[in-house]
Amino acid sequence: MSRWIFALPVAALVLFGLLGAWRMLYPAKGDFERVSRAAPEFVFELREGGEISFAPPADGQPVAVNLFASWCAPCEAEHKYLMQLSQTHPEQLTGILYKDKPENGDAFLERLGNPFTQVALDPDGKGGLDFGLTGVPETFVISGEGEILLHIAGPLDETSLQKISEALGAPRS
Repeated sequence: MSRWIFALPVAALVLFGLLGAWRMLYPAKGDFERVSRAAPEFVFELREGGEISFAPPADGQPVAVNLFASWCAPCEAEHKYLMQLSQTHPEQLTGILYKDKPENGDAFLERLGNPFTQVALDPDGKGGLDFGLTGVPETFVISGEGEILLHIAGPLDETSLQKISEALGAPRS
């Protein structure tokens, strides 16, 4: 009987370790989405000519930055939400064409509609890496002071659209 008393703390420790390992390998969605860091100082070339940086945004108001590509099927699936966002927040949505040819991006936006105020180019992916991109599509909301307020990994949906809208300064419904 006394041997079992010594085994209980060891068993509890093993169980606790397994639970911790499980949470690290399979985190609940949203566990690592809290962001409070500065936007990258990377300078992107604009498709229309010129340059843009988001540290801080040029006009000092919050912006949503969507990284997309013409070859990305989830980017096409989320496009209707970007079009909605551009209607409710004109002048606050910038696209970054990630690892794609400008002419392919132009054709993509011509076919689906262009929700972006500006389109920046990231042909080699270095700017996306500075953002912390894990794969397109991803959307970042950057405050007027240049802090990343929100990071949505993956395609947008109704819930993420509401979060972005709130972060851009829309009244809460």
